[in-house]
Amino acid sequence: MPLWSRAQQQDFRSRVRGCLLGGAVGDALGAGIEFDSLEKIRAAHGPLGVTGYVPAYGRRGAVTDDTQMTLFTLDGLIRAHIGRDTGTWHPPTDVHKAYLRWHATQQDWGPDERRTELGWLGRQEWLYAQRAPGQACLTGLSGPDAERLGTVDAPRNPHSKGCGTVMRAAPFGLLTAWDPSLVFQLAVECSVLTHGHPTGYLAAGAFAVIVHAVARGGTPEEGVHLALALLSERPSHEETTTALRAALDAVRAGEPTAERVEALGEGWVAEEALAIGVYCALVAEDVRSGLLLAVNHSGDSDSTGSICGNLLGALHGETALPADLLAELEGRGTILEMADDFALELVHGPELHGTPGWAERYPVG
Repeated sequence: MPLWSRAQQQDFRSRVRGCLLGGAVGDALGAGIEFDSLEKIRAAHGPLGVTGYVPAYGRRGAVTDDTQMTLFTLDGLIRAHIGRDTGTWHPPTDVHKAYLRWHATQQDWGPDERRTELGWLGRQEWLYAQRAPGQACLTGLSGPDAERLGTVDAPRNPHSKGCGTVMRAAPFGLLTAWDPSLVFQLAVECSVLTHGHPTGYLAAGAFAVIVHAVARGGTPEEGVHLALALLSERPSHEETTTALRAALDAVRAGEPTAERVEALGEGWVAEEALAIGVYCALVAEDVRSGLLLAVNHSGDSDSTGSICGNLLGALHGETALPADLLAELEGRGTILEMADDFALELVHGPELHGTPGWAERYPVG
């Protein structure tokens, strides 16, 4: 681990917070229009489409499975880093266990207080809600062999390339001390836990690398070109590469419009969601404009909004996020606490490991 100055620690925490909160804000902006066509969105909300939160799941600012699974990805990564001190180091295993805990939130009425392995996150009652979870995420974590770890050679759901593999991958990019190629590989290995199509897991790897680049102080463009370079080394990369190049071409094509977003796809599959989220982050004048562009289209608005928000938040930090959108965001306290815990683990992990409070929050073993 590197030595962190105080300024570096503050910058890192701001980017982690920005990434998670930005993703959740984009998720919530798209939640109420996820299944609507652009024509229907404009008819209901005006020619600009939605300009703020609209009710979803009984409230304004509600998040979906995208934010839920992103939080559980963080939970798995924190536990992986704690477990490394005990000589067990296989992050995909810890992330898989975290996803199984997420799956329980989609089945149970609320947290079972007798299950100490739930940890702090698994005891958050508001997470026990079904918010249109992806079918591949559910089937990949259920059934008689739910405990089986999917691998690149033997993935779960080998034909699925749904966007559920991308929308939860931002936390891998926040491992800023890692080499980009390792970040890419980890995102791939954690994607095949539920999505086995090469385009699905390669899109997740590419997204993680782009987040990684901006979290380290680079530009989104630099991240995209690095992702393209890493993709070129992988078999079956063509769909993901084509989608990212289409996003770059769209940037050069002229004024950003919803129609230009729609030309990139609808976002239900991984490479389209990645392309839309990246394009909107590349052309954004500020966080708000980028997020609104990312959700006002016919398709998976919450996932494309989440991907764009992760990128813009990691790029600019939490203070760039619109205050009015943060104020109504569901679960903001939990998201902030999770972000801070992740930053604490990565910067001060050795000081925390073995302490009663940390062991109770993130039990391992």
